Amino acid sequence: MPPQIEIILNGLKEKVLAGTTIADLIKMSGEEDKHLVVERNNRFIHPQTYHATPLSEGDRIEFINPDFGG
Repeated sequence: MPPQIEIILNGLKEKVLAGTTIADLIKMSGEEDKHLVVERNNRFIHPQTYHATPLSEGDRIEFINPDFGG
């Protein structure tokens, strides 16, 4: 089995396979919000780079669902 790394996803410890990208994590979590904002270690990640951004041991990932409305 490939090695696993530990990350913090929305405040909870999670184990994922080494080499998992942000795009993979979004898919694994079942997140379907088209307006999802992702932060990695308190920095915004541009959606165009989700497929090319692998996670690292100890990363803090936050999924933010903006609430549009008035």
